[in-house]
This record gives sequence, structure tokens and C-alpha cells, in this order.
Amino acid sequence: MDDEQLIFDRRGFLGLAAAATAIGIGAALPVTTATAAPGPSTDFTRWLDSINGKHRVVFDMRDPNGGMAFAWTWVYYFTAPQAYGVKDTDLGAVIVLRHNGIPFALNDAAWSKYKLGEYFKINDPATKAPALRNPFHQIKPGDMPLPEAALEKLVVRGVKFGVCNTAIHHQSGRVAQQLGVPHEEVKKDWLAAVLPGVQVVPSGVLAVSGAQSKGCTYCFAG
Repeated sequence: MDDEQLIFDRRGFLGLAAAATAIGIGAALPVTTATAAPGPSTDFTRWLDSINGKHRVVFDMRDPNGGMAFAWTWVYYFTAPQAYGVKDTDLGAVIVLRHNGIPFALNDAAWSKYKLGEYFKINDPATKAPALRNPFHQIKPGDMPLPEAALEKLVVRGVKFGVCNTAIHHQSGRVAQQLGVPHEEVKKDWLAAVLPGVQVVPSGVLAVSGAQSKGCTYCFAG
């Protein structure tokens, strides 16, 4: 993946616009007013409502950044009880995986089949080569200094994970084009590979905004 895949140039922007249209978010939106009745609950709104605690933070993971969103979330849970004199249940943390951060939401089978380490430029900490597994899920001894920051362990502590459906659509389309296979086949595989405890959200930017509306302070993590 070259540099032009990491920024939104004109072609990339048009591709994202096409992706948005394909998943139905480019359609005309209804006008809302102050008197409009609240809409029905959705998987997304229920996910937002499930954010725990009184002290809340959302980590915005746009790029891999060495998995720092996972490490910083662990640090938050480690230091906040000492600083505030509270329990884990008083804390709420959200990690939003969007843009180039989305592969951390997927299982090892997807990483291996689609060579996600090579595509997203993420190396395996053990082999130093492009990763063929998710390096932040089911961490092996020696992988990283904070094994408690593994995705599944953070989920157990109450951390909410969201992965951007718009980015899944857009990036799976690029991978499908490179492989010469149908886009829907790749996208279906990626959605099926989303790890337990991770919610597919309409878009990462919407999830970041929604988490802030629920009282989360913002932390850019990649």
C-alpha cells in the first residue's frame, strides 16, 4: 500500500463517496427539529447506551499507531482508580477503530487470508514481518509488554469497541480489486470476521461523536 492509500486524494474521496452511496448513507436525510420525537432504538444506539461508568473516555484510533489505543486504555483503567478512588465499574472507555485502524477488529483467519499486515503495513511483533494474525488479540508471551491490553481482556473489563462499517466497505473494495475477486465476497468475509465484543457501527466519525454525546472525553489515539 503506497502513500496515496493513506490520504484522501481526489480519487480516494470519490471512492469513499461511492462507498457511502453503496451502503445507503448518501441518501437524503430527514430534517430534524427540536420537537421531533426520538427515533427507534438501533444496534448502534443501544451500543452507545451501554457505555459504562461515570468517568468516560473515547479513544479515536484512525491508524494502527503500534496499537497505542489498547495500551492507553489499559493505562486509563490502571491509573484512574488510584486518581479518583473509584472501581472499574465507575469507568467507561470506548475504542473506535476506523480508517486504517479497522483490521484490529478482525480475527486471525481474515489477517492470514487477506494479508492484512501487508496491506495496512502492520508487522508481527514476533516475526518482524507483515502480520498474518491480529497482534492485539489473544496476545502471545513476548508479543508486547502489556498483555493485559489484549482486545478480549479489555472487553471483559467493560471497554466498548466499535469498528467503522464505512471503512470496512471502502477498504475491502480496494483489497478485492487488488485480488481480482468480487467486492461483496471480501466484505462479507470481513464482517463475519469481526471479533466478539466489537460492534460494527455505521461510521467511525459517527461513533466518536456519539460517544462524546454520552459524556466521553476525546483522546486521539492514532
